[in-house]
Amino acid sequence: MKERSDIKEIDVMDHIGEIMQGVKVAALITTSTKEKTNSMTISWGHIGIEWNKLIFIAYVRTIRFTHKMLYESNEFTINVGSGKRAKDILAYCGSKSGADVDKVKELDLTLIEGNKIATPGIKELPLTLECKVIYKQLQDRSAMPEDVLKKFYPKNVPSDFSGSNRDMHTMFYGEILGGYIVL
Repeated sequence: MKERSDIKEIDVMDHIGEIMQGVKVAALITTSTKEKTNSMTISWGHIGIEWNKLIFIAYVRTIRFTHKMLYESNEFTINVGSGKRAKDILAYCGSKSGADVDKVKELDLTLIEGNKIATPGIKELPLTLECKVIYKQLQDRSAMPEDVLKKFYPKNVPSDFSGSNRDMHTMFYGEILGGYIVL
């Protein structure tokens, strides 16, 4: 169940360094459908301006449960936090599939009602971006350098391995509709 919490709206441009530092270490991408809310750890993503819009691009492997949910919901939040609790959440969400477990329930996460989208924020990772998917693109294996393919897309590693494996990523371009910090 989502709760309404005090939030402080932010100018995303003032927090880009903090957001990208969070993504570099690890952050969550969260998405919701009518049936479920799911969060997955990401460590690839970036913020930029494209088509005169502020964009967060998230990379999600095609085999991931989150990938399927993003195609259904067409929106997501990026959730950044710090401290031991945040690290524990990120470790769990990076090692379990939402197809097999309810991460929100297992971690006792506090979902915060979205401000501009239906997908919630997460109180335990308070810095939140709200994004609407405006473009999706599967990465082109044939256009990648051989060293990148060997390191990040090894053909001999099965799809169900949680690290680098043979499955490509889809780039989800999310227009950043707003950002906030959960108080």
